[in-house]
Amino acid sequence: MKVLWTQGKASVSDIQQSLKAERDFAITTISTVLQRLYKKDIVDFHKVGRQYIYKAVISEKETQASMTNNLIDQLFEGKSSVLVNHLLEEDAFEADELERLRKLIEAAQERQQLDP
Repeated sequence: MKVLWTQGKASVSDIQQSLKAERDFAITTISTVLQRLYKKDIVDFHKVGRQYIYKAVISEKETQASMTNNLIDQLFEGKSSVLVNHLLEEDAFEADELERLRKLIEAAQERQQLDP
């Protein structure tokens, strides 16, 4: 999906070439995954000559939101705060990341005060 989000559209061989540095997937493996994603309305395709050109139907942001919500529901009792607490306890955040999180929390608190 990251290849499609980055490139906009790509053939199976384009995707294979883009992923080659990370892992050498067989063309058939990529084709199978794309067919499954097509059946779930996550990607679409059109044919150019003998090649299928795929594009993402769902944005990266939509996918991240959906996956995060599922993670929170399934593993953290539906509570974002439990996930955040887990991350704070288990991850070694750098000072600049903690500062950014602090600012995000402050912004969220301000929004909440404006929209009770």
